[in-house]
Amino acid sequence: MAVPPEAAGQAAESHDSAGSAHKPHLKRDHVVIRFAGDSGDGMQLTGMQFTAESALAGNDIATLPDFPAEIRAPQGTLAGVSGFQLNFSSSEIFTAGDEPNVLVAMNPAALQANIEDVPQNAVIIVDREAFTDSNVKRAGYKSNPLTDHSLDKFQVIEVDVTKLTSLAVHGMGLNNRAVFRCRNMFVLGMLSWLYQRPIESTLSYLESRFKKTPEVLEANIKVLKAGFNYGETTEMFASSYEVPAARIAPGLYRNITGNSATALGFVAAAVKSGRPLFLGSYPITPASDILHELSGFKNFPVYTFQAEDEIAGVCAAIGAAFGGSIAITTTSGPGMNLKAEAVGLAVKVELPMVITDIQRAGPSTGMPTKPEQADLLQSMYGRHGESPIPIIAASTPADCFDCAYEAVRIAVKYMTPVILLTDGQLANGSEPWLLPDADKLPPIKVEFATNPEGFLPYNREPETLSRPWAVPGTKGLEHRVGGLSSENLTGNVSYSPANNELMVRTRARKIAGIAREIPPTQVFGDADGDLVVLGWGSTYGPIREAVKHVRAKGKKVSHLHLRYLNPLPRDLEETLKRFKQVMIPEMNMGQLLKMIRADYLIDAFGFNKIQGRPFKVSEIENRINRALEG
Repeated sequence: MAVPPEAAGQAAESHDSAGSAHKPHLKRDHVVIRFAGDSGDGMQLTGMQFTAESALAGNDIATLPDFPAEIRAPQGTLAGVSGFQLNFSSSEIFTAGDEPNVLVAMNPAALQANIEDVPQNAVIIVDREAFTDSNVKRAGYKSNPLTDHSLDKFQVIEVDVTKLTSLAVHGMGLNNRAVFRCRNMFVLGMLSWLYQRPIESTLSYLESRFKKTPEVLEANIKVLKAGFNYGETTEMFASSYEVPAARIAPGLYRNITGNSATALGFVAAAVKSGRPLFLGSYPITPASDILHELSGFKNFPVYTFQAEDEIAGVCAAIGAAFGGSIAITTTSGPGMNLKAEAVGLAVKVELPMVITDIQRAGPSTGMPTKPEQADLLQSMYGRHGESPIPIIAASTPADCFDCAYEAVRIAVKYMTPVILLTDGQLANGSEPWLLPDADKLPPIKVEFATNPEGFLPYNREPETLSRPWAVPGTKGLEHRVGGLSSENLTGNVSYSPANNELMVRTRARKIAGIAREIPPTQVFGDADGDLVVLGWGSTYGPIREAVKHVRAKGKKVSHLHLRYLNPLPRDLEETLKRFKQVMIPEMNMGQLLKMIRADYLIDAFGFNKIQGRPFKVSEIENRINRALEG
């Protein structure tokens, strides 16, 4: 990556209009950078701004934030390390990268926590002044890694980040803490020069964020520019690097995280349906950002309610659905447990609502900021009684928009709660998103019952088996809803055994009937062959990249990814049986695997990872090769 003087000969020098020589630019197809430091060092902000700069440069991007669950772990400890990995490329990419080409470590703990992921000859940039004896000891080192030759297999660049930051703001009268908090801008400026990133977006961001504190704004701008200029003037970098713009479909793009895309999908669905949007939710990591995001859409009929607990949040959403609103509740795994009884009520009274579960590592509190896919079986069966629910899973951050919109469409059309599954990786990760044409979004048609003549609350539409949506207060449409077993058509309380079975089976047929409009499965690769990798959710990126690598070597391997998990696509069984082997990678102990084996009697095999970390492309590629070799 950086530094080697001999690399300078690979590119011609460039000159400005005055004729002064600049360092040469070398081209790279893609670069993976990981920023790491204390949770107070601003690594998430640094990563997000470098991502924004890369998006403006036209690169395809994928990010993976990684931060501790603690609000502020002890400074300088491994528990407090926060990281942000970015892969930016001149071609299409699907993951944030298996390993960093460049690691920026702001202290010894950041180095210690990430060094195992760094390949030989990669670049490590450190803040030399942070490697004091006390910090080195606190990070678990027995000796200073900068001097004990343990880093000899890497290209280590030691920069006096703290000292240079102080010099950049000298004379401004800032206290030491305020100066220290500017260090991340020096690093961002230096890396922006090294990879020829435009810093205008960061300047605009700083002006917006610190407009009420002009001295802090001035300090951050000075430090950012000092870092950028340092890259040009220091002898540590023999050259800078350029990752050309990627070839992408024309249109208007923005960088988006999964949680932002989910929120926008809900707003778009509400506007398209002509109904107000209500979110009843209780804050929980990593779902809280959807609540924050929706609370800012006051220019639309969007109403957000921060409830006192998970149960109140979902019950408020049920009330909003009863009143004729597009009703949403958001949570993560522990909240899904608490909402289960109320979700069963929503199934029983057949009201449209979307329960969004941003999955995280468990059980119990588990690892709140780490991703997992362990809530699929809970979504399928985690309620008392026979209470089937449609389940949709997003596969990328941008796909969260489409899945949120689709979840609302199904909920309204079939008068049923719908579960939308994402996870922490999708929620906080980001990628370029092509803004959709609002006029081309599928229609969401809302029809309320208005005619009291012959009205019956469970008189179903023949094709969808959905019951009428009767808004309270409509004269002549008064009807009974509740948790007790209801009589067919009238909704009156009934303890008839035959009636109870009729209602249970009717609701199950309604959900199963959704399969009629699920699109045919799309197979990447051959329609038949030696092996198909079946995935769902955030495993999409590493699976697709791994399958591409294996196919490039002439092997008959394909990829099939599911959006609809309940009901499953009608042609899925037939499609899977065209392959000799079916492999299912999951960040759990094999939940989709159990469903596929049980429903289709296919001898599929799983590949499982439960580390709070996404799959690496190399892990899936190696497992595919082992399967092909028998």
